[in-house]
Amino acid sequence: MSSAKMRAFLAVARHGSFSAGARALGLSQPTLTTQVQAMERQYNLELFHRRGRRIELSDVGRQLLPIAQAMAALDLDAHNLLRDSGRLDSGELRLGAVGPFHVIEMVDHYLQRHPRIDVSIRVGNSAQVLADLERYVTDIAVLAGRHDDPALCAVHYARHAIILFAHHAHPLAARGSVRLEELEGQALLQREPGSTTRAVLDAALQAAGVVPRIAMEIGSREALREAVVRGIGLGAVSEAEFIADPRIRAIRLEGDPLYTETYLYCLAERRSSRLISSFFEVLLAGQSQAS
Repeated sequence: MSSAKMRAFLAVARHGSFSAGARALGLSQPTLTTQVQAMERQYNLELFHRRGRRIELSDVGRQLLPIAQAMAALDLDAHNLLRDSGRLDSGELRLGAVGPFHVIEMVDHYLQRHPRIDVSIRVGNSAQVLADLERYVTDIAVLAGRHDDPALCAVHYARHAIILFAHHAHPLAARGSVRLEELEGQALLQREPGSTTRAVLDAALQAAGVVPRIAMEIGSREALREAVVRGIGLGAVSEAEFIADPRIRAIRLEGDPLYTETYLYCLAERRSSRLISSFFEVLLAGQSQAS
């Protein structure tokens, strides 16, 4: 099977149509369509179901997709290795992250060392970021929390306390810190399932037998912040993610018992990739200098 046919299949699957896939590869639509159809004829099967202008992956197509993504990632690694001839003069590094707070700092340090590398960032919650890494959509994931999986390589980056924040007129806003038990019955804004901050806080509340009143479930930090500004309830966030504002107040939990830990992840099979290794090396060197 030619790599061109596999790239054609992957482009159509990623972009949802033959025309969009052709544009992504810089090919004409008939050329890309011919490549996909040739692969289907070769194996006497359908990779896509055509429904008018819409297409859907067939069962075989869905099974082939992660294999094609892995092949594309390895092909990129080989291309970068041969092209750079021992130097990282160009290339594309794709990062996934749960938020901009750590990852922008990381990218800044990295680009100071490797300014010719194109870096992109894809933001989502923890579950989405991990899924993108496993599907080869990204090369490195920046996640809060440890995920023990033999298929992943993890490197610890930082630890930050989880804090509360409230509207400045909230009864707890004047307090520098509160006990976890004082959240009993308080209106609490909850992040969506898949949020590490939510998972850590929920576990601590359950262990302590504390039952807050869940005022709302919110799917982004920006929306959570806006809800706190409007006085709808208390929010919880990693200390590194809190942005000061005269309308809100940060409130620590006594003793800082809850925290999130930031890790860098890549697929274990890709740890030796030149681009991935270069990112880990820059950040580990920075940690050594800081300590």
